[in-house]
Amino acid sequence: MKKNKLLKSTIPAFGAVALVFSMSAAAADGEAIYNKVCKMCHASGMMGAPVVGDAAAWTDRIAQGIDTLNSNAINGIGKMKPKGGKKSLSDEDVIAAVTYMVENSQ
Repeated sequence: MKKNKLLKSTIPAFGAVALVFSMSAAAADGEAIYNKVCKMCHASGMMGAPVVGDAAAWTDRIAQGIDTLNSNAINGIGKMKPKGGKKSLSDEDVIAAVTYMVENSQ
């Protein structure tokens, strides 16, 4: 009886740990995608791209909501091509990169 009780109490804990690891992996993927695809423009401000880390440049964009930011990044906006010109990125990849940029620009 104790064995089943222990198993039932540890399953949620393992689930929570897996969630934390998957969230960390997503954040790491976002950073890697940013470094590989987005950094060229978003580190220098090339073609009017908001520079990551410049809170003032991101304030109005962030106020539009994450769904709008994700849509703009996926579909393109202004001089930015859809998915930053990297068609092979999945929508999830782009969303991870946007999340990374927003988290580092507030």
